[in-house]
Amino acid sequence: MEQDDGMTLVEHLTELRKRIIWVIIVLVLGMVAGLIAAQPLITYLKSVPPASKISWNVFSPWDAIKLYMNFALVMGLLITLPFTLYQVWAFLKPGLKPIERKASLIYVPFAFLMFLLGLAFGYFVVFQMAFIFTTTITENLQLSETYGVTQYFSFMFNILIPLALVFELPIVVLFLTKIRLLNPMLLRKFRRYAYLLLVVISTLITPPDAASAIIVSVPMIGLYEFSVFLSGRMYRKQLLQDQAWEYEGAETAVKSVD
Repeated sequence: MEQDDGMTLVEHLTELRKRIIWVIIVLVLGMVAGLIAAQPLITYLKSVPPASKISWNVFSPWDAIKLYMNFALVMGLLITLPFTLYQVWAFLKPGLKPIERKASLIYVPFAFLMFLLGLAFGYFVVFQMAFIFTTTITENLQLSETYGVTQYFSFMFNILIPLALVFELPIVVLFLTKIRLLNPMLLRKFRRYAYLLLVVISTLITPPDAASAIIVSVPMIGLYEFSVFLSGRMYRKQLLQDQAWEYEGAETAVKSVD
């Protein structure tokens, strides 16, 4: 089966395999960098609230190693993200028009920026709120707070990573609209299901109370609506471009007949 750019299906799959291998290599290198940076990062996070008030413990000989590996994985994903996004763009590039190739390449740094914003929102808002909630419940029950370091950071990462990924939504929607796999009408059609999914995600990563779920779900729904807005703008531009190309094609055909 021949593709539009002259490459066969086997060649496409071979190219995809090579790009996946490069992503894995960069991920491994990122994890090595994460292992190197883990100790100063852990020391810093332990020295700032809310962790600064905690008496740290380990409950298994493997806890320290698991902590290092968790940080290595998160750092590896963070370092690999822009490279992975570039590889996705490069793989799809043959199917894009020249003007679309240049325009869509700018999504890579913006996607990385949105990921960082998601991490910041998760750490400074959602995680702090969740920790205060759980600590309050512990105090009300008159229990002694003895935290395992692995459990603490796993709790933190389970909140941060999903939120950081959700913050990629506007970039993903804009890119899929750009390559004509998505449009604002489809997003509006499935709006209610998207809202439900975002509320479920908010409930899963926040304390089990309505206020926390609302505080998190509102900005997430706002991200979805912002994505719909961006998709609508992109879609209108595409319609204008298509009309211009059709007009130019008609003019060329008329001139060739004359």
